[in-house]
Amino acid sequence: MAAPNPNRLPILDHPQTPLLDKTDWPSDMKGLSRDELQQLAEELRAEVIDAVSVTGGHLGAGLGVVELTVALHATFDTPHDRLIWDVGHQAYPHKVLTGRRDRIRTLRQKEGLSGFTRRAESAYDPFGAGHSSTSISAGLGMAVASELKGERRNVIAVIGDGAMSAGMAYEAMNNAGAMDARLVVILNDNDMSIAPPTGAMRSYLAKLVSGPAYRGFRDTAKSITEKMPRVIHEAARKTEEFARSFFTGGTLFEELGFYYVGPIDGHNLNDLLDVLANVKAAETGPILVHVVTKKGKGYAPAENAADKYHGVTKFNVITGAQAKAPSNAPSYTSVFAQSLIAEAKADDRIVAITAAMPSGTGLDKFEELFPSRIFDVGIAEQHAVTFAAGLATEGLKPFVAIYSTFLQRAYDQVVHDVAVQNLPVRFAIDRAGYVGADGPTHAGNYDAAFLGAIPNMVLMAAGDEAELKHMVATAAAYDSGPIAFRYPRGEGLGVDMPERGQVLEIGKGRVLREGKSVAILSYGTRLGEALAAAERLGAYGLSPTVADARFMKPLDTTLITRLAREHEVLLTVEENGVGGFGSHVATFLARQGLLDGHLKFRPLMIPDTFTEQASINDMYAQAGLDRAGIVATVLATLGMDAAAKIVGKLQ
Repeated sequence: MAAPNPNRLPILDHPQTPLLDKTDWPSDMKGLSRDELQQLAEELRAEVIDAVSVTGGHLGAGLGVVELTVALHATFDTPHDRLIWDVGHQAYPHKVLTGRRDRIRTLRQKEGLSGFTRRAESAYDPFGAGHSSTSISAGLGMAVASELKGERRNVIAVIGDGAMSAGMAYEAMNNAGAMDARLVVILNDNDMSIAPPTGAMRSYLAKLVSGPAYRGFRDTAKSITEKMPRVIHEAARKTEEFARSFFTGGTLFEELGFYYVGPIDGHNLNDLLDVLANVKAAETGPILVHVVTKKGKGYAPAENAADKYHGVTKFNVITGAQAKAPSNAPSYTSVFAQSLIAEAKADDRIVAITAAMPSGTGLDKFEELFPSRIFDVGIAEQHAVTFAAGLATEGLKPFVAIYSTFLQRAYDQVVHDVAVQNLPVRFAIDRAGYVGADGPTHAGNYDAAFLGAIPNMVLMAAGDEAELKHMVATAAAYDSGPIAFRYPRGEGLGVDMPERGQVLEIGKGRVLREGKSVAILSYGTRLGEALAAAERLGAYGLSPTVADARFMKPLDTTLITRLAREHEVLLTVEENGVGGFGSHVATFLARQGLLDGHLKFRPLMIPDTFTEQASINDMYAQAGLDRAGIVATVLATLGMDAAAKIVGKLQ
């Protein structure tokens, strides 16, 4: 285990014998008393705070489910019983209790633990997740599979209230209720407070309605009223549901076919243990347990922060101060936000849409100035896109600000509701390319390929932060159909910034450096590495041309034709997988017969594989998309293999 943090919380130095040191697996918890489980929860919370202060990551959600995690593993028999954490943001305490404490300080690091649940990592992670709202569907599949195989097990899906805003969660619940499947859903209500607890009576009622006596009475009453005339039976059913919903607020879930229990205090370990024991013993169909928790619970800096320390960099445990890498360049996200604000000041038809990511996309700054012109639709990407399409039909200029990885969830809506109708919806695609510690589930490697296949789309990629500003202005001015522009996570190149973006000519790139023999055509922010590679190639007697494509649809065919005819080697470089910019260029070259002569064409893109978490720079170096990789490809293409191998070793 890594050396402990010198700034760790005092609670780590518990006056009693540390229980966490003796609790490597959930089975070690089975003989613990309730007082010991409470102590274990306190130690677990301190351990998570200490570990994340070293690695960074998602902190607030995990702190909110410490008691719930202890109660679940103490009550159920994992991994035989399947425990699924939706998204995985809140699964750090779970990882500590399931044999991974010795590696918890490798979270989100190269060759370390994933920041999300992952099947390949542990048998205690029955389902991997990086996107939200998948747990109930997966859990239902597991529950049905167990029944078909004749295996009795409990399946528990823990889902947050934010994730419950996605339609997929309700689709799964509707299906589960209709099937009467044996499935337990824990609704972790840590933000919306759908129906907050009001003290001891609420806890008592939750225990009562989850227990066998109430369930038995309810089933008996149902069997009696079913034999009565229909009018009386329906009246009795509605009276019973009203009585329960008056105390519990569970009518919606009951209508979906779930037996509702709650809400209960998610930080009262005794109540959790009682209710979960009742749920485990229940013979009824699907059950929903509504647990109210507090993000950041037990750590004052997180509790007091606006985002409850949802995602943090390394931080000082005592003060809560997060480490920030010094930089003179703004982030691409902030450049987008400021650029959109500038355009919105000049055009009151501009509106912004986010799917539960206002701060992540920079739209929180937009909201400060235009609170009536921004719409946070929740974790509902499909709805976000079609909602934007509806706005566009009425003459507004909607900007859907969304991470590349989340846009994948709304592909049908982009095709059917936007592109087929040729509606001018603007897509600001953040986190394009590798994202580092968030790993393969969050990598924005596919949008160029899947959007490039759609007619009517205009696609742009910013070469630097100034270009991003121009592309926001271009999108704002474009009314002829859908348009999208992509930009990466992290900071820009530090280039001079214009006061306001200029509208670009659609489908036209630019040449930044004129050279001979070799041409490097960049699409996106690998442009800086392409320019640096051109400088390095000077040591080998080469002086490459470097161009910024700007557009993937439509291609600048005039520029590409000139580069192909005037150079021996043409490289395309992009932050996207197979099927993106390079594929479109190759198709054009082949159709024009430009690959039949002297030209050596080499597309450089993200490899056709899921790349594991590491620093962003390490990931691009591994993919051969840094300056050394570009130089090595050029040299190898020209037959300078010995030099190429030397350069490759220097990466």
